[in-house]
Amino acid sequence: MGCESEAAEWSVLSSIGAKGVYNDNLVLTPSPHNATYGYWVSPMAEFAGKTERLEVSGRVAADFVSYYGGEESTFTNIHLPLSVRYKTEKDLLGFTGGFIRDNTLMSELLTTGVVLRFTQRNQWTANPTWTRSITEKLSVQSSFQLNDTTYENGLRLGLVDYQLFGGSGGLLYQLTEQDQIQLSGSYVNFHTTNAPAPFRASFPGVNLSLTHAFTETLTGTAYGGPSFVSSTTQTASDNTKTQSTVWLFGANLTKKFESATIRVSASRNIMPSGFGLLIQTDRASLAASHDLTETLTVSFDGSGYIVSGITERALGGAFPESRYLAATPKIAWKFLEWWKLELSYTYGRREIDGFSDVAMSNATMLMLTYYPPKLAFSN
Repeated sequence: MGCESEAAEWSVLSSIGAKGVYNDNLVLTPSPHNATYGYWVSPMAEFAGKTERLEVSGRVAADFVSYYGGEESTFTNIHLPLSVRYKTEKDLLGFTGGFIRDNTLMSELLTTGVVLRFTQRNQWTANPTWTRSITEKLSVQSSFQLNDTTYENGLRLGLVDYQLFGGSGGLLYQLTEQDQIQLSGSYVNFHTTNAPAPFRASFPGVNLSLTHAFTETLTGTAYGGPSFVSSTTQTASDNTKTQSTVWLFGANLTKKFESATIRVSASRNIMPSGFGLLIQTDRASLAASHDLTETLTVSFDGSGYIVSGITERALGGAFPESRYLAATPKIAWKFLEWWKLELSYTYGRREIDGFSDVAMSNATMLMLTYYPPKLAFSN
């Protein structure tokens, strides 16, 4: 009797980067402040493995950061993401998640548009998924999500830890070779874990999504649907309950050229916040990159945010509407086979209702990265 085994291909890509940074207003404050400068040292290793049915990829990365001047601090970021995909004739099982330790100032700002106090955040995430093909064109999709977030010295800075649980399920139908339609329902539960006034919210919702390939190089997606938000704030004397309906939507368009890519998008989403409440983030963005030569690439990333509170602060008071704009042009030069140099500039602008002063920042970054030869092997 013969014994068959699947061949596996594995690869490891590592790098180490050194980055110098300067920011004349790191914490985006309208108050008097000093400029901040510093350096990052960032080792990283990406690994990937693949068989006929199984795909595994992940990354082990760290940032050793030191800031001086206006915001003196030293901290370490850790990134441990993992992705797994396993497929059979009709089923596709997936998992994404891992652990991230980063600083709230930049990570949550670029996700939600909200500026939090400058501290370390620890976040565990898990998102298992299952897709089963019913016919050649119709499939059923389901997923579950877990998010556990804690902040270092959070309560002292006005931040609270929280957990988020949720799940979704729906149908995906391939209308034509160019068109897909997806109908799904979801449920998300958010609650604080160490707030002086415990806060809990849930928001079930329905979403309809359409994807169309106009050409081989031009694709677009549009989606939308209602979410029904219910929240409860527990105080020493009473429980305060609120309900509202929020319409979520989004659209994106991606165009690929021979040596360039452009992507525009706009969306409205419900986001959890370290302030201990749910926020609504309206975001519009533009991302473009162009390979001038085989070794020289220029790119631009720009985003605008309008942020408002869906639920009130757990300790009382409404969340003021704020607006944030960021624009980053960058140039990358691969000047040797294993070396790359990057230079970027970022402009940021922040406005908050009720405050007459506007906060602006100007930042520059110069990074040198060494990429050793990629390791690849099979068995």
